[in-house]
Amino acid sequence: MRQGRALWSWLLAEVCSYLGTRFSMIAIPWLVLQGTGSATATGLVAAAELAPYVLAKVVAGPWVDRWGGRRIAIAGDLLSAVAVVGVWLSFRAGGLSVPVLVGLVAVVGALRGPADVAKQAMIPAVAEHSGSPLERVTGLASMVERLASTTGAAAAGVVIAAVGGDDALLVTAVALLCSAVVVAGLLPAQVGRPVVDAGPPQGYGRSLAEGLRFLRGDSLLLSIVAMVAVTNLLDQAYSAVLVPVWVTTHAHGPEVLGLVFAAMTGSAVAGSALAAWKGHRLPRLVVYAVAFLIAGAPRFWAFALTDSVALVVAVVVVGGLASGFLNPIIGALLVERIPSRLLGRVSGLVSASAWSLMPLGALLGGVLVTRAGLDVALLLGGALYLLTTAAPFAVPSFRAMRRPREPEPVAAPRPAR
Repeated sequence: MRQGRALWSWLLAEVCSYLGTRFSMIAIPWLVLQGTGSATATGLVAAAELAPYVLAKVVAGPWVDRWGGRRIAIAGDLLSAVAVVGVWLSFRAGGLSVPVLVGLVAVVGALRGPADVAKQAMIPAVAEHSGSPLERVTGLASMVERLASTTGAAAAGVVIAAVGGDDALLVTAVALLCSAVVVAGLLPAQVGRPVVDAGPPQGYGRSLAEGLRFLRGDSLLLSIVAMVAVTNLLDQAYSAVLVPVWVTTHAHGPEVLGLVFAAMTGSAVAGSALAAWKGHRLPRLVVYAVAFLIAGAPRFWAFALTDSVALVVAVVVVGGLASGFLNPIIGALLVERIPSRLLGRVSGLVSASAWSLMPLGALLGGVLVTRAGLDVALLLGGALYLLTTAAPFAVPSFRAMRRPREPEPVAAPRPAR
């Protein structure tokens, strides 16, 4: 039981963090859309949070290696909770002001980035102190992410309908505070200390450059990051703008918005469980390529071609089931290829690169809906998704998935939520 404390307390911190961010992901766009009626403003606010989040992940990597993930995770979650309360206070004091909201959510994003990188950098120590294989820890982490996101999405729709989007933000603040308390009070003190084999001390710039050189030298990782960056861009347009606009256009309430996201992440939990059970026996490249094809374009086209909630939820469930296989495959590849002494730096760079286009995704979704209409935006998004997810069949570097290297005792972040 004492050995397992590291694993379960770390997973609990992840649950709290995911619950909080899922609430804000639904509550803030809904508030902006209801308050302004503007898809462009909705995309702008979503982008204002994501851009600092991505940059902060890059900046935080060398600090995580030098100071350890524990300190940064605690500080980041605590300060994020305070910033979210600031967003709530701005609504309570004067209603919706888009410029003020843009500034506040930018602060939230800048604080969340380091906290997320720091918690992911703890994975090797969590595995060591719990006596669990790295593959089990990363597999459980993927399932926890999906499950917490499912619960958070469903609960967010219900809470927003009951108390309003502004008061629902308090749930995010409480969840982030709980994450910080769990890391500080329950996680063993040895977990999250600086990596002992990080090499001789060097300047911040050289430390960051070393991680960048490693990532640039691995063609498979670069191909995966590029592909995931584009699909994340399209997914952000889908979740932050296209689906909320579809819900309001068809006169549905926030509970339908929560249902759609919960259906995706809920079925992805089942997919992750199947991947953990049988994934190691399946051809890695084929599963990766086919799962991406199923998980992407059909969702966009379903929303464009029907107004039936039951039908779009059915398509989303199938896509979510397929998507559950993706993070375990990507996580296994990263575990095999990233040296432990570069963990914080390369983890931050991989994650930030995979998220780098997401701020543009929210803006793109808003502009497309405004200029071309919702259905055209959805059809075009599906076509771009299909083109991107065909890459593993055409780009030679993806063939390296069939020839995994000997794994090192390292870990890496999941590049998409």
